[in-house]
Amino acid sequence: MTEVRTTVLPYGPDARPADLHRPGAGAADGLPVVLLWHGRGPDERDVLAPLARAAAARGLRVLVPDWRPDAPDVGRAQLLASAALARELAAGARLVLAGWSLGAKAAVGAALNPAAFAGWRPDAVVAFAGSYATPAPSTGTTPLDDLPAAAPGVPFHLLHGTADTVVDPARTRELHAALLAHGHPATLAEPPTDHAGVIGTAYSPTAARCLPTPAPPARAALHLTAETLTTAALTP
Repeated sequence: MTEVRTTVLPYGPDARPADLHRPGAGAADGLPVVLLWHGRGPDERDVLAPLARAAAARGLRVLVPDWRPDAPDVGRAQLLASAALARELAAGARLVLAGWSLGAKAAVGAALNPAAFAGWRPDAVVAFAGSYATPAPSTGTTPLDDLPAAAPGVPFHLLHGTADTVVDPARTRELHAALLAHGHPATLAEPPTDHAGVIGTAYSPTAARCLPTPAPPARAALHLTAETLTTAALTP
């Protein structure tokens, strides 16, 4: 297993923390960057650590910022600032925008409405366990409404657990069908796990957050999601 090192980087005007996970062996400069946004719980970058480290072990730099969906602007300024940091880190390397749950909606929204990000578009999007028929915190607009006018070119890789009872898998199937209908390259994987399992975790009522789990369906889904991030980052 490749050693993974983690550094905490401040970003934005209020110096929010973001974890940068990267391979520990050799120089990491020039490796593809994945910007990975967590879901609705504020400041939950730790929830995505198992996935981020699994992807980093495959040769990626993975940036996971804390952000606050409960902020007055629903976190948009922090999402924009984290994207600016990711672009600075990438410095010409491939940059994948990814997210889980509400973060998935934010990632898809940013790619379909680049005007909200001063025209910037990622090289690929990976979105898992999201819903896309209401406004995204990254743009304030609805991804499915933005899709018809969005220029094709960015590939989308979608994942959703078939046992998800938090967000209906039909929401991702709906986006997948709409992307293909409008000429956007898109893949869809449906591992047999739930909302938390797709990132290799299980929800703990005691901790009130998702924690790593050794459950086989979640472990298998974690590796599938990490491989999907790797494919998106390494495929021109």
